Amino acid sequence: MVVTVDVATQRGGVMAQDRDSARDAEFSVWMTARQPALLRTAYLLTGDHHGAEDLVQNTLAKVYLSWHKVRDQQAIDGYARRILVNENNSMWRRAWKKRETVSSVVPDWLPSHDRYDEGRGSALWTLVQTLPKKQRAAVVLRYYEQLSEAETADVLGCSVGTVKSQTSRALATLRSQADDHGLTRADHLGEEER
Repeated sequence: MVVTVDVATQRGGVMAQDRDSARDAEFSVWMTARQPALLRTAYLLTGDHHGAEDLVQNTLAKVYLSWHKVRDQQAIDGYARRILVNENNSMWRRAWKKRETVSSVVPDWLPSHDRYDEGRGSALWTLVQTLPKKQRAAVVLRYYEQLSEAETADVLGCSVGTVKSQTSRALATLRSQADDHGLTRADHLGEEER
C-alpha cells in the first residue's frame, strides 16, 4: 500500500512539473513576442534605455508571477501595459532608484532603433519629454500604442474623461511648442497645413 502512495505521489509530482513546464513555455512564447513592444513603450514612458529595460524586467516578473491566473489570453497585453504604467509611476518612489550610480563604462550592446522613426522622431521625442508624466502616459498609450480612449483609461486606472482632458492638454502643449522645436504641425501633431 505504501508503494502505491509513493507511485501516486510521484505521478502527481510529474503532472505538476508538466503543468509548470507548459506554463513556462507559454509565458516564454508570449514574452518573446511582446518584449520588443513593451521595451519601446517603456522607453517612451521613461526616456531612458536603462530605465526602460528595468521597467520591462519588473513588468515581466509581475506578469510571470500571475501567469497561472490568466484565463483570457486576449487580456494579457492590456494587463502587462497596466503593470508597465503603474511601475513607471511608482519607480521614482523607490529608495534603490536613488542609490543608483552612473558608470563611465559603456555596455557592449548595439542600440535598437524604432522602425517607426523616420529621422524626425528625436525632435518630437524631446518635446514629448517636456510633458508631465500623466499627459505623457496618455499620449504614448493613445497615439503610439494606438489604444482607444477606453483602453487607455483602463490601463491608467482613470476615467475616459480624464484621458480626454490629459490628451487634449498634452496635444495643445505639443502644438504650441512644435515650431520652437523645428516640427511642423501637419507632419507630427495631426493637423492639416492651412
